[in-house]
Amino acid sequence: MSNRGLILLKTALHLACGLPLLYLWLAVQSRAAGGDPVQYLIHFLGMGILNTLAATLLVSPLARWRRWPWLMRVRRLLGLWCFTYALLHLAAFLVFDLLLDWSLLLGEVVKRPYITVGMVAFVVLLALAVTSPKLAQRKLGRRWQALHRWVYLVAILGPVHFWWSVKSGNWEPALYLSGFLLLLAWRYKVLIPKRVFRRLGADSKG
Repeated sequence: MSNRGLILLKTALHLACGLPLLYLWLAVQSRAAGGDPVQYLIHFLGMGILNTLAATLLVSPLARWRRWPWLMRVRRLLGLWCFTYALLHLAAFLVFDLLLDWSLLLGEVVKRPYITVGMVAFVVLLALAVTSPKLAQRKLGRRWQALHRWVYLVAILGPVHFWWSVKSGNWEPALYLSGFLLLLAWRYKVLIPKRVFRRLGADSKG
């Protein structure tokens, strides 16, 4: 892909990730968020984390399958958007639910397992975001790759956090968890016969 094509792709991805935030702001301002705008806000941002995480995890196997090495150049962009949604999700919970009571946040982390799981996932995403620049990659060397494999832990903890937080109905978090497990299987070529990968590679060359 040419540099111009890559710039257009990145612009499209920025719009795809950023426009939902504009929609969220308009929904809250116009009271289209329903009777409980705080929960709507927190839930919307949580779904943004899962969606951008799914896109991030899809980049590497898709790039190998279709022989698109240039696609790897948008993975950092998607990962940072995932962290942005996670930061806004936590901020919305802290500001609107807990009214900036940090001691209450600590108590919630200790008492509520789904918040504990969510905070662990956030800390991992924070570490990945801080070490995402190329300078950090050069300084960490091989440790950088090992650190960034922790994103697969987030892929498990995120849906579990979602699952434990819902009061009724769990098909959505189950769907995300199943999808992430399939992506991990694709990533590590487990549970799928090798002949399938060989066939996919042959099809992509054609």
